[in-house]
Amino acid sequence: MKMTTSSARGDNYPEGLLRLEYGSDWALALPGGKTGVVVIHGHGSHGDQVFTRPDIKPRVPFMISKGWGILSPNLRNNAWMSPEAAEDLTALILYAKKQYGWEKIVLCSGSMGGTSNLIYAGLHPELADGVVALGAASDLKRYAKWCDRQTKPICHEIAAAIRAAYHDDETLLDKHSVCRNASKLTMPVFLYHGSADATIPVSESRILAGLLAEKKDFYYGEIYNGNHDSPIPFFEQALSHVITCIQEGCHS
Repeated sequence: MKMTTSSARGDNYPEGLLRLEYGSDWALALPGGKTGVVVIHGHGSHGDQVFTRPDIKPRVPFMISKGWGILSPNLRNNAWMSPEAAEDLTALILYAKKQYGWEKIVLCSGSMGGTSNLIYAGLHPELADGVVALGAASDLKRYAKWCDRQTKPICHEIAAAIRAAYHDDETLLDKHSVCRNASKLTMPVFLYHGSADATIPVSESRILAGLLAEKKDFYYGEIYNGNHDSPIPFFEQALSHVITCIQEGCHS
């Protein structure tokens, strides 16, 4: 992958933020120290979400204060970690590890981003040292069918986007099922979900939590009557927990 790097400019952007352009897509990166945090945006947003969305961007100073690098990829917009998006993220992670010296990679995101984290970690456990998923789905084929039954327009938009990203190929959806690949989630995993989430049902996390129940470095938190955005305030806690697990070997 040919990568073009330039300084990212914007009122919300921290000093030293870089814009990486490759192919027809882009990402934002802040080099940082030896740990890189990958933050993937939600459905309908873009790679700058973590720096521009009012309820998410306060997480950036926290990560900077810890000396962690940040990688926020656009990943083909609403791709829900399709095969092509997974290939892009692999190239971006390998680039960041080489260029910035990142030794550990932690995926920390919510909604579509959290779902993408889980999918990617199941496909490439060798490149994911820890995962945080806030309000995420664990099986896209099942989730898309759930969306079909809802009345909210966004749910129908999501179902259509998932099927388009996966070329209406149920075999591809099966290969990217987090539940199917649960045994490959060998790294510390932290899930949080609101029990009244009307965009991604809490059953998606509960099913995965059942599959990972015996995993020593797995944590599941549920917010009573919480909505789709309720897990966002737990970003710092969840990320710190996972990185501490990595450092102290809490899975051993």
